[in-house]
Amino acid sequence: MRIRDRLLAACGLGLVLGLAAVQARAADFYAGKTIDLLIGADVGGGYDIYARALARHMGRFIPGTPAIVPRNMPGAGSALAGSNINTMAPKDGTTIGALMPGAIMGRLIDEKAANLFDPTKFIYVGTADSGTRVCLTYINSKIKTFEATFKDESIFGASAAGGATRDYAAMHKNVNGSKIKLVAGYKGTTDIFLAMERGEVDGLCGLDWSSLKSQKPDWLRDGKINLLVQDSLDPEPELTKLGVPHVMTFIKSESDRKAVELVVSQQVFGRSYILPPGTPADRVQILREAFMKTMEDKDFLADAAKASISITPSSGEKVQKVVSDLHASSKDVIARAKVILEP
Repeated sequence: MRIRDRLLAACGLGLVLGLAAVQARAADFYAGKTIDLLIGADVGGGYDIYARALARHMGRFIPGTPAIVPRNMPGAGSALAGSNINTMAPKDGTTIGALMPGAIMGRLIDEKAANLFDPTKFIYVGTADSGTRVCLTYINSKIKTFEATFKDESIFGASAAGGATRDYAAMHKNVNGSKIKLVAGYKGTTDIFLAMERGEVDGLCGLDWSSLKSQKPDWLRDGKINLLVQDSLDPEPELTKLGVPHVMTFIKSESDRKAVELVVSQQVFGRSYILPPGTPADRVQILREAFMKTMEDKDFLADAAKASISITPSSGEKVQKVVSDLHASSKDVIARAKVILEP
């Protein structure tokens, strides 16, 4: 064997041994431990469904096979959970957060959120879905199309500031001139759905298409809703086939287009999972690898299919870069995005 070949073989062996050492240390650390999965959303919503599916399977791919225990911590559009992860959670790889994209974008467009945490400092494990959001009304509403929101006043339910149901309704109100009256303060989409059925509100915006399919398949099956518009960087083929118009169809100014692109780009990390700043690098590596293995696991995918949730994952490294790039957006685009998200 030539010297060069021997060196390459030695390097390869070194990498294998190094990985084995990392796995062994992680097994020693995680054996017999519990990982807390803090879900920044209410029970029964789309984020909760995704996170609990992950919790049922991901532990099998972590050396030491720790139990993963989901715990809901709703509030302020996931900002409460984000603050907990940032300041109170142990930084040893035993706490994972499941945050709504609005909490990660909040520091860009909400000055009050700026001091809670810096989303670029979180360590991203990965995202389970890169989705499209929709506005919809209940079948009894007089608002049957998105164009109707320009002519007639409608009442849309929403959560707190930073939540997608509030932000996306405000976006359409400010960019497209929709005559939407926002009624905020609902705990989550489950409560807004009940309000729609009772006739208290016409509908809601900012709901993930995958969440609608998993939470209310009967509404889709029985034609109980009107799908008004789809919000995403690119049209979603399934929604386009159903005749649901894309948000960019209604935007006329270039400044508004760039601001809307900034807002909807958060959907690239639609179901993101984070670790506290300062988590040891070897545990970050283990958890990122376990996450991606879970996303490819046949049992997990069967579980996801049963729950009607879409799985289009991205790695933690990719999400980390997307978040960093978003927070480096131009001041003009960020300023306009702030304006269009005012309720």
